[in-house]
Amino acid sequence: MLTILALILRSSSLDELPELWNVLRGEMRPVLSAVEGLVGPRPLLMRYLPLYTPEQTRRHALRPGITGWAQVNGRNAISWEEKFALDVWYVDHCSVWLDLKIIGMTVWKIFAREGISQPGQATMDEFQGTVE
Repeated sequence: MLTILALILRSSSLDELPELWNVLRGEMRPVLSAVEGLVGPRPLLMRYLPLYTPEQTRRHALRPGITGWAQVNGRNAISWEEKFALDVWYVDHCSVWLDLKIIGMTVWKIFAREGISQPGQATMDEFQGTVE
């Protein structure tokens, strides 16, 4: 159960500011492009690692980011399977131009407040693995 303050921070995406601060301070140091650390598959809980299919594991081919293709295409309002598919698509199509597009789309999504959570959840249900 989230407090009123936490709900406000979550719904406005202000809860992401500490991670952005870490990127700007260089703690998530860019390697390949100016936007690395900002854009990439979102880091997930370590306990999910053994639950990934081999295809879903491909999302780890790139460094994680604050925002990514899955965040601008549904965020927490889509299923885990859709989220992983979008992350893998991003891995296969990663480019500076796509990263810039994602950053622009992220700004729009923040102001539009879309996909913040699944109905009845603070964010979304916990990942239980994919049935193949």
